Amino acid sequence: MEHMSGCLICGAELTHHEDARQLECCYCGRLFESRIICEAGHYIPDVCHSLPANDLIKQYCGGSESANPLKMALDLMKHPAVKMHGPEHHFLVPAVLLSAYYNMQGNADVKLHKLAEAEKRAMQILGGFGGFYGNCGAAVGTGIFLSLITDTTPLSVETWRLCNMLTSQSLMAIALEGGPRCCKRNTYLALTEATMFIKEHMGVSLDFDSRIECAFTDLNKECLKDKRPFFAVENDQ
Repeated sequence: MEHMSGCLICGAELTHHEDARQLECCYCGRLFESRIICEAGHYIPDVCHSLPANDLIKQYCGGSESANPLKMALDLMKHPAVKMHGPEHHFLVPAVLLSAYYNMQGNADVKLHKLAEAEKRAMQILGGFGGFYGNCGAAVGTGIFLSLITDTTPLSVETWRLCNMLTSQSLMAIALEGGPRCCKRNTYLALTEATMFIKEHMGVSLDFDSRIECAFTDLNKECLKDKRPFFAVENDQ
């Protein structure tokens, strides 16, 4: 959630200094000089603050060294470019999964290539896909991820099966929660399913904390609050 004052990430007070310091951007990992510093150590330069959503996702995931897809997703969703609802989530899901997966392998070059391809595929998933086509884009995003790490094509055999299994399991988890729409909830559910799936079927264990408390309730006018998973009681106080 974007904070309206102070640090964009945590809301802490920003301190001003006479001398510029070299700081690492929370999103892209590059170093910049700044005289304005968050008390908690966060820093986002103007060039990253103003990025469009997909560019932000590519830049952040390309520079991240994390193996925790949920942590990356939460960082990205706090940025104002990533709206409460929107098709950017269709790219965000495979992007953070790809980043976590290839970070574990230490393969940055392949990661960048796969991120670019994931964006192309995600751009084919229209906004409102869950409601108009009965196929939530967050679930499709998990299939994009698995297809890319397994180099699956329409002629593949076992990996074709696995990609469709993961998409179906992600979609079922989302469907069982029902409507109305919530791109944040569906992202949490899709990432959870994907993380469990690749551990079971591929023996790959990404970092993951299943104790999720949504920080975006106040931004979603359709939120059903305590009738939904991930709702934090303090959000309603």
